[in-house]
Amino acid sequence: MVHFLRNNKIASIILAIIRIYLGVEWTLAGWEKVSGGAAGAVKGLVANAIKNPVKGPTGDVVYPWFNSLLSGILPHYRGMSFLVSWGELLVGLGLIFGCLTTAAVFFGLMMNFSYLLAGAISVNPLYIFLEYFIIIAGFNAGKIGLDYWVIPWIRKNIFKSKTTI
Repeated sequence: MVHFLRNNKIASIILAIIRIYLGVEWTLAGWEKVSGGAAGAVKGLVANAIKNPVKGPTGDVVYPWFNSLLSGILPHYRGMSFLVSWGELLVGLGLIFGCLTTAAVFFGLMMNFSYLLAGAISVNPLYIFLEYFIIIAGFNAGKIGLDYWVIPWIRKNIFKSKTTI
C-alpha cells in the first residue's frame, strides 16, 4: 500500500483530488477566520475546552497535560487566533496548489489533533483519515502540483552538498 501511494501515477491523481478537497475546506475555514476576526471564537473554544475537558468513561480528565497547555494559551488568545486563522489558510493554499504538500498536511494534522484534544470532534476524524494518506504518499501527493518543480529546486539549491574535494 505504501509503495502504491508513493510511486503510482494513478495514486498521484487520487491523492491530488483528496488534497484539493482538503485544501478547499482548510482555505474556506481559514479565510472565514482571517476576514471575520476569529479572536472571540478561539477564546470561546479554548475556554470551553478548559471548562469541559475531554473525560473518559470513569469521568477522569483524559488529557490533563493538554488542559494545562490551554490554560497557558488562554491569556494569549489573540495571538493564538492569528496563528490558527493564518495557519488554516496557508495549509489550505499549500494543499490546493500542491506546494510544500507534506509540510502543509503535517501542520494540518497538528491542528486537527489539537482540536480533537480540545473536544471538538466535527470533521477532524475525516480530515485526519484523509491527511494520513497524503503524508504517507510524500512527494507523490504533490507531484500533480507545484511540488513537481518546487521540491527538486529545494533539493538542488537548499540541501546541496557543501563538501569540496
